[in-house]
Amino acid sequence: MSTSDCRPNGRSGPVAGAGSGRHLLIVDDDDRIRELLKEYLAREGYRVTGAAHAAAARRLMELIEFDLVVLDIMMPGESGLDLTTWVRNKAETSQTPVLLLTARGEAGDRIEGLSRGADDYMSKPFDPRELALRIDAILRRTGGKPLTPREIKLGDAVFDMERLELMRDGRPQRLTEAEAQLLKTLAIHAHAPVERMALSPDTADITGRAVDVQVTRLRRKLEADPKNPRYLQTVRGVGYMLAPD
Repeated sequence: MSTSDCRPNGRSGPVAGAGSGRHLLIVDDDDRIRELLKEYLAREGYRVTGAAHAAAARRLMELIEFDLVVLDIMMPGESGLDLTTWVRNKAETSQTPVLLLTARGEAGDRIEGLSRGADDYMSKPFDPRELALRIDAILRRTGGKPLTPREIKLGDAVFDMERLELMRDGRPQRLTEAEAQLLKTLAIHAHAPVERMALSPDTADITGRAVDVQVTRLRRKLEADPKNPRYLQTVRGVGYMLAPD
């Protein structure tokens, strides 16, 4: 099995849900490989964000705390090796595991990658099942971040992700079903931008305006100042992001 075997139907490899919601960043300039890996690893239970080059990856890592980063070495501009060095030298990301993924297979390249601080190394073409197993092994070895809790705190508000209940100052806040599901989706992807259309409960709403309306209503129930939101933030050009305490 190779990268071309990652398909939506049928599955093999690790047990479903093995990722337990861990958040991975896939950095590869090959759109096809990046999307196939996102799809395959999502089916393994991981949250997956993609970046097409090092500059985009830097911006994401400055905004989001990832559990592990998969980097392609051969990218236009800044290489995966240089990005690995940046990850290791930056205080906020220095402990983030890195797995290098590249078409190079020479021993010298592997040694250089590991000397820069990478935790593991795989050569293309590869079996996505092996990649998933290696990611799981790295995360078990390094511990990773704590899993998403059942409840998240948003100032004086608390959202129960299982019961879909919102409390503020000890008083229940009425949520419509659409608002509750939207808030849960944002909570699952806390601190990560979620595209507006991915939040839309109605695929016929190509404008995303229904989501905007729900966000406005949620801010009234969550924020001390809904016009200057602290927790339910707008990410321009993308959608929305929940930033719990």
